[in-house]
Amino acid sequence: MVLADFIVLPIAIWSAFALRFSDWWPVGKMAEAWWLFVATPVVGLLVFMRLGLYRAVVRFMGAQAILAVFKGVVVLAVLMWGAAALFGLPAFPAAVPVNFALAALVYVGGSRLLVRNYYHWLIRHYMNKEPVLIYGAGGAGVQLAAALYGGAEYVPVGFLDDDRGLWKNTVSGMPVYDPSRTSELIRSEGVTHVLLALPSISRTERRRILERLAEHAVHVKTIPSMPELVSGESLEALRDVDPEDLLGREPVPPVDRLVASSIQNKVVMVSGAGGSIGSEICRHVLLNSPKALVLYELSEFALYSIEQELLKTAADRGGDVPVYAMLGSVLDCTRVKRIIARFGVQTIYHAAAYKHVPMVEHNVLEGVRNNALGTQVMAEAALELGVERFVLISTDKAVRPTNVMGATKRLAELILQELARRGSGTVFSMVRFGNVLGSSGSVVPLFRRQIEAGGPVTVTHPDITRFFMTIPEAASLVIQAGSMANGGDVFVLDMGEPVKIVDLARRMIQLMGYEVRSEQNPEGDIAIEFPGLRPGEKLYEELLIGTNVVGTDHPKIMRAHETDLPAEVLNPILDKMHMALEVHDSAMARALLQEAVSGFSPSAVDVDWLQSGMGEADPGGSGPRVMH
Repeated sequence: MVLADFIVLPIAIWSAFALRFSDWWPVGKMAEAWWLFVATPVVGLLVFMRLGLYRAVVRFMGAQAILAVFKGVVVLAVLMWGAAALFGLPAFPAAVPVNFALAALVYVGGSRLLVRNYYHWLIRHYMNKEPVLIYGAGGAGVQLAAALYGGAEYVPVGFLDDDRGLWKNTVSGMPVYDPSRTSELIRSEGVTHVLLALPSISRTERRRILERLAEHAVHVKTIPSMPELVSGESLEALRDVDPEDLLGREPVPPVDRLVASSIQNKVVMVSGAGGSIGSEICRHVLLNSPKALVLYELSEFALYSIEQELLKTAADRGGDVPVYAMLGSVLDCTRVKRIIARFGVQTIYHAAAYKHVPMVEHNVLEGVRNNALGTQVMAEAALELGVERFVLISTDKAVRPTNVMGATKRLAELILQELARRGSGTVFSMVRFGNVLGSSGSVVPLFRRQIEAGGPVTVTHPDITRFFMTIPEAASLVIQAGSMANGGDVFVLDMGEPVKIVDLARRMIQLMGYEVRSEQNPEGDIAIEFPGLRPGEKLYEELLIGTNVVGTDHPKIMRAHETDLPAEVLNPILDKMHMALEVHDSAMARALLQEAVSGFSPSAVDVDWLQSGMGEADPGGSGPRVMH
């Protein structure tokens, strides 16, 4: 650049004279100012050095470097005019310094832009950077493009934007296209990725964009959302599209008084604190100023992980909320009572449960022991020790269950309803909802692993549907629902519209840049297979046993009025259930579940497996996996 400037500055002086006298070679006029051709390059290099122009990396040169060039040529023009006046050049035209400044700005600045553009051309054509389109030509898109130019993975070739006023214009030197031209651009530019730079749009709008992009065989990634950017996430932290974006579900802001009612300045205990829902409830609790937070968990690693995360969060916020990590089982009555009494627990969120349907189906006794009788131990301890609120995290699979997991959760609900009927000081309630995205048993991480492994993606049945919500939204609604309870309440969360699982799988395949292989498209990348419903699995889930449901103070929370079992019916069943556990009789346990839980009808395959004797032969009620 020093050499280039030493060459172009004399050329700029010649251009200034040529423009002034309309002559390509005004030798006579330039001869009187010959010394300018020597002094200007030397002085110019010193001025540019002073302005830091030679410290700017050319391939990253932007507006600041151009401003330095402008300042430099203006200084040179002023010095040129001053020198002519000082030395009394009689025939030196006043227009020459102005013409020089304009020409030098073009030559000095233009030479740098040419080098920068040539460098980017080399990168694109010879450094194997993947061409990408950026969806969103706003501030975030411009910053992302600048970041990508300096990276080693992607090179942006243009913007897509829904704003018609930007079409056919250029932003940051790149054209802005109509999104309807995506397919054409993929072919002509060899685009492999579309990067969403839309951090502040709604989920409904994001879903609309993703559905349109899913029509093309291109990998879609996104930048962090606006709250994540504010919290310090890097703009270049590209990631695959979040599953919640595929649902387009808009979260409802929490009602502060409902959140504070059960948490603020109270000692809160979360059982199953290391699980998907339990850990998220812990995060919400910590952010709402409890007096103390007690984590109760059987898994040492899960407990350690959530404890370390919460301690870091508390330290970053400058708070002094004590967090107590306690190892133990919900079946250990003595341990549970000692912890509740030791810390003076006022609110309990009971999230500990076995939730994986096929696993519980083949381990009947452990499912009953943990999900139903573990809830009984926790609830009776809370009742005895005067805990203010006890909230059970239930499931939509408890409604007319076809599997043991759902039946055990419904039995847990019945236990709480019976305890609430006693009219004690503890307010018992249960919150029922469907699947949460990203949990340990969710299909979303499974689908992602299968796609990354090259497929196939397994969907048990082409017509299977499920309700979905995000883990943070579910945890927030659980807390708010528990605050509205009067005793024995069954709350149902508004899950929105059910999602067809095969459609979710197809969208994930397409948005990860692959084509679905099918009879219509045998050359596709990833196949979808249907192995059949798993043991105890339903085609669709329900949230209500009956139709008697009323609204609450929160638009996403409903209160259901459902039948329960009186103590004289429920208690003998529970006594017999304890006997079944003692003698390891899974057939008896399943029969008692059918007696207690209205509508529990095991699938025909599971009944055949049970009648074969395998259910009783294996200690704990486990048997061979039956694949369909």
